[in-house]
Amino acid sequence: MQVTAEMVRHAMRHWTTGVSVVTSRLDDQIHGMTVNSFTSISLDPPLVTVTLAAGTRTQSLVEQTGVFGVTILSEGQADLSDRFAGRTPGGEGRFAGLEIFELVSGVPLLQAGLVSLDCRVVHRYPTETATLYIAQVTAIQHTNEGRPLVYHNRLYHKLGG
Repeated sequence: MQVTAEMVRHAMRHWTTGVSVVTSRLDDQIHGMTVNSFTSISLDPPLVTVTLAAGTRTQSLVEQTGVFGVTILSEGQADLSDRFAGRTPGGEGRFAGLEIFELVSGVPLLQAGLVSLDCRVVHRYPTETATLYIAQVTAIQHTNEGRPLVYHNRLYHKLGG
């Protein structure tokens, strides 16, 4: 039996993930996108992975600069997730009206998130439709207290407790 994209999409609905926004900058161009394909793979050295769809503006900036930022969203930030996923109408940029800051590389990070990481790409693995990036975390800033936004079965959820 041939495994299709729809079969994988349906299977992955059963995998619960956190929600984050990946951002990058090249000169005056900034962009970001919502991802749930972000994970830590090593504490020493501090390495993370993220997979970005090929041809997206964020992936293009990361490819050109070799740096990106990750902001982990809190449970009350489904609206930010939708904004950076391109699900909200309007002609304004994704960063319009948001407080941002920078750490080491100059990538924009969202002040409203729980924690932000500044990352430098150390390996890239392109596929037909996306690129998997392995990056070293060069700086971390905790910006807010709270619980993370989680995603399961195509819906946002809050952790119990």
